[in-house]
Amino acid sequence: MSTLTTPKRDKALPWGNPGIYVLAAFVIIAILSPVAYVILGGFRTNAQITANPAGLPNPWVIENYTEVVASPIFWRQVLNSTIAALSTTVGVVILGLMASFVIARYPFKGRQAMYSLFAAGLMFPMTVAITPLYILIKSLGLTNNLLGVILPGIAFALPTTIIILVPFLRTIPKELEEASALDGCGRLGFFWRVVLPLSAPGVITTGILAFIGSWNAYMLPLFVLSDESMYTLPLGVQAFASQYSVDTARVLAFTSLSMIPALVFFSLFERRIVGGLTGAVKG
Repeated sequence: MSTLTTPKRDKALPWGNPGIYVLAAFVIIAILSPVAYVILGGFRTNAQITANPAGLPNPWVIENYTEVVASPIFWRQVLNSTIAALSTTVGVVILGLMASFVIARYPFKGRQAMYSLFAAGLMFPMTVAITPLYILIKSLGLTNNLLGVILPGIAFALPTTIIILVPFLRTIPKELEEASALDGCGRLGFFWRVVLPLSAPGVITTGILAFIGSWNAYMLPLFVLSDESMYTLPLGVQAFASQYSVDTARVLAFTSLSMIPALVFFSLFERRIVGGLTGAVKG
């Protein structure tokens, strides 16, 4: 009698497909290489960069960084960026959470149209609106003023915030609101005591995105701010590069110091961002 043999199946590797890891490694290297070049370039001299642009510092030079850190204008621009980013973040979170709460929890005429209007804002880049926006800011007397950067920054960050927060707020059970009403808790009390804690992942995600977007903003401050003492760090990098165009090493040091806060902030809260976006998609 002939015996039936079952075909052997290839056992999957316990750690997954190696091709995925190779591809991920190439992507990570491609992303981190420019960042590493800028940071390491600040520890080199101009002669080293000219002789071997892709080489490592030999010897390591810290004077480029110490000279930038000792500059008062650098810390002034750090303060301006911090004020603009924190103010934008607070405004976006407060306004976005309140608007999302109304859109998600209470039926009213035109609710879906309002939500669609905010969604359409994602397709409206700032480059299209920069000229009329500048005219409006100038007519309000907000040129060369951080408010001229903060208020439009809040407006352009609201669509993303609302798109993320509305699914979070819709998943809160209606029974919780009814139970809160039975306990004598009004709508504002329900908002602060129940909605805000339950939507914390989405709030943190939108706050981080708003902060990083404001910190890295370049076009809007370029049109609004003209005094160097009011510059944010992206404008400061451009002005510094123009002033010290022949000193490449110092420009790289200034650039790396300018981007480190955003990189650290993003790295610390990376899981919060992924978790918040995942919750928004599930909602």
